[in-house]
Amino acid sequence: MSTGPSFRFRLERVRALRERRTNAARQELARAIAARDATRGRIYDAEAALERARIEQRRSGAFTAAIDATRLQAHQAYAERIEAQRAADLRELAAEDAVVDERKEALTRAARSQRTLERLKERRRAEHEQEASRHESTALDEIALERFRRNAA
Repeated sequence: MSTGPSFRFRLERVRALRERRTNAARQELARAIAARDATRGRIYDAEAALERARIEQRRSGAFTAAIDATRLQAHQAYAERIEAQRAADLRELAAEDAVVDERKEALTRAARSQRTLERLKERRRAEHEQEASRHESTALDEIALERFRRNAA
């Protein structure tokens, strides 16, 4: 027998905006983690390529007594290029770790802000339901009192 207005949270637009911000922060964090993981994959690949180059260099020296100088230089240049790329990837990984940490913090702040409004909304809904229940109880009491008066008369 709800006679009053339905519940309407006045800050619903703000709550929806904060929810969108939380979702955007979650997506940004996912992108940052994906970029970091890709860099980790490149570092792993570089380390594997470097190990293969070192093994190949040792093999070529073990089978022949005289090593061709240009071949030795080519192996060395290749190994140095892989090491340089690995070092650059390690620097990039450190920067991406910082971005991931920043995105985690932004997500935490956004989620905290959203939870605050969610709790407020639930508190206001409970207050509204309590007030509606009180009004309904008052209306039922008045109906019962009126019926009692009619029966007593």
